[in-house]
Amino acid sequence: MTCEHMDKAVKGIVPKTPEGCEECLKEGTHWVQLRMCLVCGHVGCCDSSIGRHATKHFEETGHPVMTAFPGKEWSWCYIHKDYV
Repeated sequence: MTCEHMDKAVKGIVPKTPEGCEECLKEGTHWVQLRMCLVCGHVGCCDSSIGRHATKHFEETGHPVMTAFPGKEWSWCYIHKDYV
């Protein structure tokens, strides 16, 4: 799928907290998998994690695209609810 929201993705974006989910690290909680915002580099936990911080980041900021982290095997558009 091609997605117009990928134009918001910053080339060469780096993770703000490469060691894990920013909020889980602050709270002392655990995550299942990580996602990185392609707009600002926020690292949050996936929806299988208790905190669901990656989705909460989208809901709070409107940043539409993220990628699996680490590895970046795939990306996701929250608006289209589809892989990009």
